[in-house]
Amino acid sequence: MEARGLEVALVNARHLKHVPGRKSDVQACQWLQQLQSSGLLTASFRPAEERRVLRAYVRQRAMVVEHRAGHIQHLQKALPQRNVQLPQVLSDISGTTGLQILRAMVAGERDPQVLARLRHGRCQRTEAEIATALSGHYRPEHVFALKQALALYDFYTAPVQECDTSIEQHYAALKPVYDEQTPPPPLGPAPKPNSHAKNAPAFDVRACLDRILGVDLTATEGLEASRAQTIVSEIGTDLSKGPPEKHLASWLGLAPHNDISGGKVLRSKPLTGNRRAAQALRLAAQTLGRTQTALGGYYRRLRARKGPTTAIMATAHKLARML
Repeated sequence: MEARGLEVALVNARHLKHVPGRKSDVQACQWLQQLQSSGLLTASFRPAEERRVLRAYVRQRAMVVEHRAGHIQHLQKALPQRNVQLPQVLSDISGTTGLQILRAMVAGERDPQVLARLRHGRCQRTEAEIATALSGHYRPEHVFALKQALALYDFYTAPVQECDTSIEQHYAALKPVYDEQTPPPPLGPAPKPNSHAKNAPAFDVRACLDRILGVDLTATEGLEASRAQTIVSEIGTDLSKGPPEKHLASWLGLAPHNDISGGKVLRSKPLTGNRRAAQALRLAAQTLGRTQTALGGYYRRLRARKGPTTAIMATAHKLARML
């Protein structure tokens, strides 16, 4: 309908039921037409078309990563069945050292000393400690389960790389939101140049977002590139036409919703909002608790008084208003 030039509004069905006046058995389409012509329907927030394409790519990538995580758990389950305590010496068996050892096991290697030599140079554990953890009983059925779990992990790794390629190509096609005649200052050094999460995109997300927005979102305390990408894909890039920042925090589900009767607060529970963007902000707020920053101090003070749940929600609310 938008391609044909129609102005489309996505309306919350709950808001529609709260409009009084429908007394007769009128059809729903006629009642919608009457309310829309009277201006009683409020359109929900929808980003622009090119931003919705980015949102679809990012959501698809998150879904594939979530499916891949289940097979990592299958790998962790198959190892103790053979009395191989590799998760006890490696914090992440899907890292460089863990995957090399697992692939060698599937290929038929059983010598713990040979497997321990596949250790990466930056691994904290020594070869002797890894060799001790790899001394197990290799039954054929357990090796078969490990082989299938590793194959399924590799199967879901390829779609993640395809999603990264599509997202990077879409970033290149997006136009900046600022005037290209007056470009922003060049991007500074990365806050943490040596950090790279396992599920992080395979391209420079920080540079792509800076080219589109003209600002470095990763300069915000607690926000790294992957979380900034999730937030931008969900809320869009143009917030100038929307309501103030308090409404944005409420739309994300990060603002308190107080039910007050007679001056007494009966319930105080946030409403359900955008789950993906709110989760990224809550993770950023939880990360701030381990930093020596102003927001980190705010989180720790509030956690000491009202607990971690309230502290995470309040700090995420601050981050949403800052964005």
